[in-house]
Amino acid sequence: MCRMISAATSTAGPFATLGDVLGTIWTNAVTPVEPPSDLTVLAMCAIALVVVVFRPLWHVTRHVITIAHEASHGLGALLTGRKLEGIRLHSDTSGLTVSRGKPRGPGMVITAFAGYVGPGIIGLGAAWLLRQGYAVGLLWLLVVLLALLLLQIRNWFGLWSILVSGAGLVFVTWFLTAPVQSAVAYAVTWFLLLGAVRPVFELQVQRSRGQARTSDADMLARLTGVPGLFWVLMFVLVTLGALVLGGAWTLGVAL
Repeated sequence: MCRMISAATSTAGPFATLGDVLGTIWTNAVTPVEPPSDLTVLAMCAIALVVVVFRPLWHVTRHVITIAHEASHGLGALLTGRKLEGIRLHSDTSGLTVSRGKPRGPGMVITAFAGYVGPGIIGLGAAWLLRQGYAVGLLWLLVVLLALLLLQIRNWFGLWSILVSGAGLVFVTWFLTAPVQSAVAYAVTWFLLLGAVRPVFELQVQRSRGQARTSDADMLARLTGVPGLFWVLMFVLVTLGALVLGGAWTLGVAL
């Protein structure tokens, strides 16, 4: 005996499977999870600090801060009505975001300012999500943001950087246990908060040696007539402020 299966029934499987996957992701992302122990939170902070301070590790992981830096430039451009032309990420941990619009004015100032403060602000937002219990949701949100950023990447190293970062987050969120996912979310948050500060001081060291004449701070100086050192100090205030507030949220300390 033979039985005929309609086309509608035969194609339901893959769509159902995709729906199940998306449903599982959504459920995990919006379901609060218990925060890890204080010891785990402090351990993740210590690991992030070592990664930021130890130069060989920082030389590799700084690419993550560069991704956040350039993404912040791009977001600043879009929010101020500029046309984003593309983003490039380089193997020396530098990057370039190109946008089209007026060469001067508030839009260009906001776009230039957003880069160095962006990683700290992203880290602050991540700390707020952790405070609400959305550790897994934070990881999936970062995956989505990387996927959107991928559309603007214009070079092969940048493509590789985004894919590797995204693949790592997908692996954690899909295959590892909830406690490990939570610990990773805290480590990523600490890294963004701590890692946002070091490039600002590195920038000023380069400026003092005359090696950063095209930096964001010097661009802001040309745009506004305010000395570049002022803008470096503003970067310091914002990133340190994000670290203090985000760190307090992550540790559960009331300010």
